[in-house]
Amino acid sequence: MFLFNLVEKRKTYFIISGTIIGLGILAMIYSYITTGSPFLLGVDFRGGARFEIQFTEPVTESAVEEVFTEAGVTNPSIIALRGEDLQNAWQIRTEPVTPDEVQAIEARLSELAPLVPNSTQVDSVSGTVAGEVTNSAFIAVLVAAVIILVYIMVVFRQVPNPFRYGACAVAAMLHDLFVIFGVAALTGMILGWEVDALFLTAVLTVAGFSLQDTIVVFDRIRENINKRPLERYERVVNRSILETIHRSLATQLNAMFIMVAILLFGGASIKPFIAILFVGLLSGTYSSIFTAVPLLVAWEKNEIPFLKA
Repeated sequence: MFLFNLVEKRKTYFIISGTIIGLGILAMIYSYITTGSPFLLGVDFRGGARFEIQFTEPVTESAVEEVFTEAGVTNPSIIALRGEDLQNAWQIRTEPVTPDEVQAIEARLSELAPLVPNSTQVDSVSGTVAGEVTNSAFIAVLVAAVIILVYIMVVFRQVPNPFRYGACAVAAMLHDLFVIFGVAALTGMILGWEVDALFLTAVLTVAGFSLQDTIVVFDRIRENINKRPLERYERVVNRSILETIHRSLATQLNAMFIMVAILLFGGASIKPFIAILFVGLLSGTYSSIFTAVPLLVAWEKNEIPFLKA
C-alpha cells in the first residue's frame, strides 16, 4: 500500500523550525536591547496599581480606557469581572500612579455612571510577586519535562532506545515554547501587547498540549513497531503519523474555531492571551508531527552529528 512519506523531508522541517525560532530569538534580543527585557512587560511584572470598580449601570471597556488614557496612564490592562455580585465590575491594572491621580481618575469614572458605594478598591501591585510566579511556572515546566521523560522511558521500555522518545517529546515542547516566546516579543514590538500573568497560563497550557499530542503519535509508533517487526523503522513511523494525523488536526480545528471567535468578538484585554495560546497550539500540532517524529527518525538513523551512537 502506498504511504505518503512525511518524514522523508525532515531536514526541510528542521530548517523551517530553526528559522522560526531564530527569528523569535532575534526579536527577543532586540527587545532586550531596546527595553531591557525580552518582552514588553505588563503591570503584573513591572509593578503598578490595580483598580477594582463597579458601576450601577453598564459601561463600555473603551469608555473606561479613555478615562485612564486622559489621565496620562498608558496601556491600562482592563478586565471585565464576572460573577453573581459583579455586574458592571472592572479590574484595571496600570503603571504606578500618585494619590492625586487616583482621586482624579475616581472622579472621572463616577461621571461615566454612578459607582456602587464602597466598591472601589485601589491597591499597589508588586513586580516581585510576578517574579515568584514566573519562577514557579519555570519549575513546573521543568518538573513536567522530567516526569514525561521518565514516564516515556518506562512505558516505552519494550522498544529500542526509549530515552530518545522522551527526549524528542521534551525537545518538541521546548520548540513550541520558543515559538510563543518569539511571538510575544514580536507582538510587543509591533502591536504593543504586554506580557502579563495570563501569558504564564498560556505557556503552561501550550507545554501540556505539546507533550500530550506528541505522546499520542509516539504511542502509535510503539504499537506499530510491535505489530510490524519486519517493517523498516522509517516506514513504521510514517504509517503511525498518517494514522494519528486526523486526530491532531481535529483537536486543533476545534480549539481554533473557538479562539478565532474570541479574537474577533472578545474584549481587547483577552486578545493577547488568546493569540499566544492560538499560536502555541498551532505550533504544538506542527511540532508533534514535523519536529518530534523527524527528530526521532534522524536520531535513530545517526543523522545528528553530536548524538551519533
